Amino acid sequence: MKELISTEHLHFEYVRAEEENVLVLNDINISIHEGEFVAVLGHNGSGKSTLAKHFNAVLLPTGGKVLVDGIDTAQPDRVFDIRQRIGMVFQNPDNQIVATIVEEDVAFALENLGIEPAEIRKRVDDALKKVDMYEFKEHAPHQLSGGQKQRVAIAGIIAMRPECIVLDEPTAMLDPKGRREVLNTVMELNREHSTTIALITHYMDEAVHADRIIVVDHGDVVMTGTPREIFSQVDKMKELGLDVPQVTELCHRLKQEGLPVPDDVITEEECTAVLKQLLQ
Repeated sequence: MKELISTEHLHFEYVRAEEENVLVLNDINISIHEGEFVAVLGHNGSGKSTLAKHFNAVLLPTGGKVLVDGIDTAQPDRVFDIRQRIGMVFQNPDNQIVATIVEEDVAFALENLGIEPAEIRKRVDDALKKVDMYEFKEHAPHQLSGGQKQRVAIAGIIAMRPECIVLDEPTAMLDPKGRREVLNTVMELNREHSTTIALITHYMDEAVHADRIIVVDHGDVVMTGTPREIFSQVDKMKELGLDVPQVTELCHRLKQEGLPVPDDVITEEECTAVLKQLLQ
């Protein structure tokens, strides 16, 4: 599997005039492969969003390097190539929506690239269908729900046809229904269209669906593994100020009470099966 994003001893600090610099990322060495769904977890201020912004050259390292499909993000003449490969969706969809009609917003970046109108029409329709927003193509974005707005923002990135989409806490401002809509869209893009996904989130039930989890704490990568490997370490996650899925927490407490419960329950279906067995 091709390595799409990699960091080599990535170091980043915010430089402050007449004050001590603020270290945010320290010696980060990770990789994200083509077609993979990776979730990045960490408490507020851990550096996870700063890390995400390095993936498409929004931020540049102060030490080490970030490679996107072999391209060093520090090369100023390759920023366009990098951002064609890596699209980014931010927390607040209102910050990414620029037009007054949904389909015009999705077409905005394509028009700026000088793409032929017929190709733009095709890409816009395809992108809106992929996020299940085609029927809203002539609506005004301000009339949409938060989850619908975020799906329009994702469609705008999909239309660019990147190899990877980085989502920086895309559901943080949404209600449960909007969160489900966006997560389902992300999972469908990954599993049905082989889009590489890097999801920065503080919702553990979203991270459960990833292929791999990276946990960041105070600018360091402290854990990496499958969701089952990560969430089975309940005490360590709590030491880092992080939660685990509710079903994992429930089974952990049952085990502390002496009941024969496995360590690696991470889905509602698994928890239901465990409880049924205990009650028999």
